[in-house]
Amino acid sequence: MRDASTASRPQTACRRYFRFAAFALALPLAACGGVPPDTYDLAAAKPQLTRPFSARLRIAEPLVTTDLDSDRILVRAGPRQMARLAGAKWPERLPFLVQARLVESFRSAGLGRQVSLDPAAPADYELELDLRRFELNVARARVEVVVAAKLLSAKGRIVAAQNFTADAPVASTETANVVAAMNGALASVLKRLVAFAATRL
Repeated sequence: MRDASTASRPQTACRRYFRFAAFALALPLAACGGVPPDTYDLAAAKPQLTRPFSARLRIAEPLVTTDLDSDRILVRAGPRQMARLAGAKWPERLPFLVQARLVESFRSAGLGRQVSLDPAAPADYELELDLRRFELNVARARVEVVVAAKLLSAKGRIVAAQNFTADAPVASTETANVVAAMNGALASVLKRLVAFAATRL
């Protein structure tokens, strides 16, 4: 005779499967042709005001995989299956958009004069970013953001390095809800990136 906890496991697994299946079936994935996609934007974070630093900081455009080097919203439909959300796009390529929003986040913290995204601008330090994940994970019904950061001196010496991760639940498969979750996860990462750099300069 099975105890109650053992007997409930298949039922729990079934409920999880059907929730996942319903989420996946409702998700609109991009196909060829059709109506031009609507444009959705990402917002800068609003960190607390930070003590100004005298060093000049240049923020490099994030490194990305081919999948992320696009203006489309990425969806992980399976362990090795990537797709794009139908009817939606970013206003710019994602790596440039994240770079621009990080610069704006530094400005919100009162550090606008010390920070630039111009690759030709003179700088005492450079913040290198590797945008490793920025997607909707269908199986988890969550968005996931992963950024690896390195703070380099003008001579290329690594001053500090850290990985930043954030995820957020998706209320539904509607594009506005997906983008809202992505904004929330990104804001968390941007705030921590500002603190990561500002406390070391």
